[in-house]
Amino acid sequence: MQKAYTVAQINQYIKNMFTQDYLLNSVSVKGEVSNCKYHSSGHIYFTLKDKQSVLACIMFAGNRAKGLSFPLQEGMQVCVTGKVDIYERDGKYQMYASHIEQDGLGELFERYEKLKKDLESKGYFEKEHKKAIPQYVKRLGVVTASTGAAVRDIISISKSRNPYIEILLYPAIVQGADAAPSIVRGIQMLEAVGVDAIIVGRGGGSIEDLWAFNEEMVAMAIYECETPVISAVGHETDTTIADFVADVRAETPSAAAQIAVCNVELLSGNIDMCRDRLYRSISGKIERERNRVGLIRSNIEKKSPLNIIREKRFFIMKNEEMLKQHMLSIIKDRRYRLGIAAGRLDGASPLAKLNQGYAYVADKNGANIKSIGQVKEGSMMDIYLADGRVGAVVSETEELKGYGK
Repeated sequence: MQKAYTVAQINQYIKNMFTQDYLLNSVSVKGEVSNCKYHSSGHIYFTLKDKQSVLACIMFAGNRAKGLSFPLQEGMQVCVTGKVDIYERDGKYQMYASHIEQDGLGELFERYEKLKKDLESKGYFEKEHKKAIPQYVKRLGVVTASTGAAVRDIISISKSRNPYIEILLYPAIVQGADAAPSIVRGIQMLEAVGVDAIIVGRGGGSIEDLWAFNEEMVAMAIYECETPVISAVGHETDTTIADFVADVRAETPSAAAQIAVCNVELLSGNIDMCRDRLYRSISGKIERERNRVGLIRSNIEKKSPLNIIREKRFFIMKNEEMLKQHMLSIIKDRRYRLGIAAGRLDGASPLAKLNQGYAYVADKNGANIKSIGQVKEGSMMDIYLADGRVGAVVSETEELKGYGK
């Protein structure tokens, strides 16, 4: 029985053959760049092709600084220098690029640039032609392949954001010679049936895979569509003519669904928040108006004739009471002062003196007799006592020394 080798041994043997081949250790290859991918690690994966064949290539991140001086793009014609070796784990050979130079543009890339410049000069990319995506899309049109990750992602994300949305899918051909006419029919048909927005797209791929979205007929269909169109072709690094013409460009089909379909749960939360804010606003306004009406009512009541009469009456009653109190105070003061005066008058009253045993003596003419010099013997006079008058005749007079001084 012939000796059997392991897969690893065969791959190792072939790798040694590649390593020992002088030509494959340092070789330059010309071709057109296709299926170019920039990895998050910094490595660049791409395919180098011509009309007969393709060659898988990789440029490691460590070689990019010195070996690549321009952005590598789909359709570029380049000259790649490096070595061809086998990747033992997968048993596949590929070219490990150490230096890449631009060697003119590829045929597809030339067509792409020519159409892009032509449409741009006609104003197809201008912002004033862009239509806004409705905030609340109820019917969503989708032009893409009926199978694949793109349609699954769009449906899944759309339904998760809005379970009530209606999705109309046109199962278009998205790759090959029949792709462009199929995409155009899909756009026109969905616009005819009436949808709120249309997503046109597919998953990523090489420039050849995505070429239908670089065709002029597709660009024209998107431009002439009255319904807002979201272009979702490929991945973030893939840019097609459809992306420039569309009203909105999404990086991926998943991103397109997020742009087109509102989040019902978030919307419901916003509605609740707006309702609460509106309730507080209305309640506050009602309270302010109630206070204002109360103030107006109070002012009206203050200025009403009845209230004015009431206030005037109260003012009169208050002043009347004050006047009464003032009068009582004056009377009390006058009584007090009168009592003092009466006491003084009582002290000086002749009657009071008479009651104390004194007498008031007057001549016949009523003149008060204060001295013996005013009378003589035989003179008539009246003596007033406390209880009456006594008529008397002077029988004698006698002057008393020191009396009355």
